[in-house]
Amino acid sequence: MKEALLEEILSRHAPLLIAYSGGVDSTLLLAIAHRKLGNQATGIIADSPSLPRASLNEAVRVAKEMGVHLELVATTELEDPRYAENPINRCYFCKAELFTRMDQVARERGFASIAYGENADDPAHLRPGSQAAAEFSVIAPLKEAGFTKADVRALSRKLGLPTADAPAQPCLSSRIPHGTRVTIEALDYVERGEAIVRQFGFKVFRVRYVPLEGIDRPGAKVQVSPEEMPRLESTRFTLIAALSASGFSRVEIDPTPLQR
Repeated sequence: MKEALLEEILSRHAPLLIAYSGGVDSTLLLAIAHRKLGNQATGIIADSPSLPRASLNEAVRVAKEMGVHLELVATTELEDPRYAENPINRCYFCKAELFTRMDQVARERGFASIAYGENADDPAHLRPGSQAAAEFSVIAPLKEAGFTKADVRALSRKLGLPTADAPAQPCLSSRIPHGTRVTIEALDYVERGEAIVRQFGFKVFRVRYVPLEGIDRPGAKVQVSPEEMPRLESTRFTLIAALSASGFSRVEIDPTPLQR
């Protein structure tokens, strides 16, 4: 049984420091670790400029609700030009920054291992963060136990975790096209824009940052899930007006549904 194997893997690596983002995978990993290891499991969440404040607050709330020990660590990947220049492997530098901070905590406080929430469906060759994990000897208990994304969601539902059916929510930097510099200002634009779209009732969407030559203010491209496309018919013009009022110089509603 995968659940029993997961618990056995976690026990083998205790005391354990767990990278937690509030997403589906890391929430399940932290919940099972807390159930099995108690105070020998500690969650670490990165207080990063690329993590929306609403997402950070919700992740902290969920962790408190689960009763786990959670610590916030401020990360400074934006100060690394290799990250800020926004290359294809940007995620590597983000994960390397987080794992560097976690490795320091682990060494100072005697944690045996560091874990993160990669699952068996995640293709390592397409995930630069997997390279950083390998370099820092970070374990992936869900993947080792054979948990697919469907398994993660099923067990999350069984345990009553609020993230069971949560959509994937990549960091704000992922909305900025590769090669366009990641700045606090650009991240603020995206965070503001997505907060507005959320207020219109959309659940699965992206606000893409669109740099415009010769114009100080960026444009925005809004993408929503196939299921939510019909709602755009009644909200399109008010949504565009609200995003324009927030500072975007041009707003486009993508007619193609968001591919997940």
